[in-house]
Amino acid sequence: MENNISTEQNILDKKTITLELIKELWSKTYNTEGKPDWSHILPYYDADVYFWDSIQKIHGLEEFTKMTERLTKRSKDLKMNVVNASMTGNIIFIEWEMTLSFKKYPSSLLYGASRLIINKEDKISEQRDYYDLWGDIFDNIPKFGKAYRRFMKRKFG
Repeated sequence: MENNISTEQNILDKKTITLELIKELWSKTYNTEGKPDWSHILPYYDADVYFWDSIQKIHGLEEFTKMTERLTKRSKDLKMNVVNASMTGNIIFIEWEMTLSFKKYPSSLLYGASRLIINKEDKISEQRDYYDLWGDIFDNIPKFGKAYRRFMKRKFG
């Protein structure tokens, strides 16, 4: 019974997706103290959401929620800074800086962007995240980061 009241309250509290709302939600997703929390943003995702980034492709809200739970377990701390955001029609682009700290490693600053597609039901139906996971993490390891960048420039630049 308590769970139904909570779900009903979330539906009543849910706002129409706007650029301002997305910036507010993303800023709160990765809190400044303790573990990250996605509970406030999950109601804005479609049940059939399609998410993909440089690591994985996920279909469905259940799998997306599991992915957020895995990240929460692995992370010592996680912070998000929304740098820029724009909306054209039903597409939102967010440029962000994410500070990620795993349990045994120093914090890493990741630079990235997300493209969100909002469907007719006013839910996020697709999310594509773009970032250089390994480059941004390796940049924080003394000597190794510079060697990695030299290698990448020699081979691909």
